[in-house]
Parts: sequence; C-alpha cells; structure tokens
Amino acid sequence: MDYTELAKQWEIEENAAFQGWDFSHLDGRWDCPESPWDYKILVKSYLKDENLLIDMGTGGGEVLLSLNHPHNKTYVTEAYEPNFELCKKILAPLGINVVRTYNDERLDKLPFENNYFDFIINRHESFDLSEVNRVLNPGGYFFTQQVGSRNNQEFARMLNDDFRAEYPGHEIQNYINKLERLGFQIIIKDEAKYITKFFDVGALVYYAKIIEWEFPDFSVKTHFEKLCGCQREIEKNGHLKGIGHRFIIGARKL
Repeated sequence: MDYTELAKQWEIEENAAFQGWDFSHLDGRWDCPESPWDYKILVKSYLKDENLLIDMGTGGGEVLLSLNHPHNKTYVTEAYEPNFELCKKILAPLGINVVRTYNDERLDKLPFENNYFDFIINRHESFDLSEVNRVLNPGGYFFTQQVGSRNNQEFARMLNDDFRAEYPGHEIQNYINKLERLGFQIIIKDEAKYITKFFDVGALVYYAKIIEWEFPDFSVKTHFEKLCGCQREIEKNGHLKGIGHRFIIGARKL
C-alpha cells in the first residue's frame, strides 16, 4: 500500500513545536496511564514553606507551580534551550531563581555551594547522586521520579532493528543502593509497569522526535519503511502497544 500521503502528515508531526513538558498534543491519540502514586502529593507531604527548594530539569515549571511553594524559596534548573527561555519568561518574573545547566559533561553538575538546599525534587531529569548529596543539607530530602530502563522498548524495536537499551542500569534498586551507601534513609519507594498504546503513527512520530534518547537518529525519512509497518499494525489491531516503566524514590539525608 502507498503511504506517501500519510508520510506528509508524519513529517508535520515530526516538525511540530514542543516546549515545557506538555504532551497535550497527543490527547486522545495515545493511552499512557499515570503512575499509581501521586508525585505532587508525596512531595507536598514532606515539603515545608520554609524549605529552600530546587526543581531539577523543571521543563516549563508545570509541576513545580502546582506545588505552590513560596517563589522566593524556589530555584529551578533547565538544560534544554527552549525550556530555559520559557522558564525565564514564566518563572523568573514570579521571583523564582532560574539557572541554566548544559547538555554536555556539565549536565549533572549543580552550580551551588555545599549544603545549599533543604529539598531537591527531580522528575524525569538526569542527576549525579554525589552532586545531590553535596548540595543538600543534612536532614534534607531528595525526591525523584524516573523513567525506568524498560520504558518503551517495544516501540523502539519497531523503529530500530539494532535496538539496545541505552541505560540498562537505570533501575530503582541501583539508586536505592547508592543512596543508602551515601547515608540516605529511604522513606518512599515504588515502581510501576503498565501498557501504553498509540492510536496513530503520527502520535508515535511526535513522541519519538521529542524523546530522542529512546529513539536516536529518528526521522520520518530514514525510518519510513518502519513507520509503514507501524501503520499496518494499527490498521490490523487499532493501536501499537508497549510497556511504560516508572519508579519513584524519596530519601532523607541523615
């Protein structure tokens, strides 16, 4: 079957703008369940107004602002240039401190003094635990929700015959072990795996272009035949199916 016309639509999805951490463009086009825990409620149950807070990799600050933490007690970091500019536009005028990090070897280095923060949150951002430990006050908290190593492997294999998991060690127990060795007390830990579905190939294209670390070197042009295979799968079954993987850790520095 000739999917040339569909390819034009896929290329539009490939070039669609994305900023913050907002996937509303995919509403009704995918089924990606929320994790069984509520990240915001868990953070707020320990966060106090007087705490100096930092949100690592805040995106557009969407989750951060929902916490309603005092702005003069809040810092954010962001490496992705469009999101950094968005933070300067939306968060900085509120009095939130916006700090640029970088997409290179300095990405996980935090430009702050030792024992600077009372609370560090990190939702789907990379981190160096030695840096987290360095800038966190004794008695302070570190909460992170992460995309696990098992995430979306089915979709990646659909688009890449040579797929290999890039971060096979990105597992909850590995981080728990490291935190405990650093002297942290684990107060929250949970993990979830669930079915994720895409209902049209354009939605997968949009997602794959954004989540480039799971779909390296992806483009409609280079992966056209693979996308046609995905289209045939949707015509047969109504969707593409894969596994989502998330975990959360809350830890206190003793």
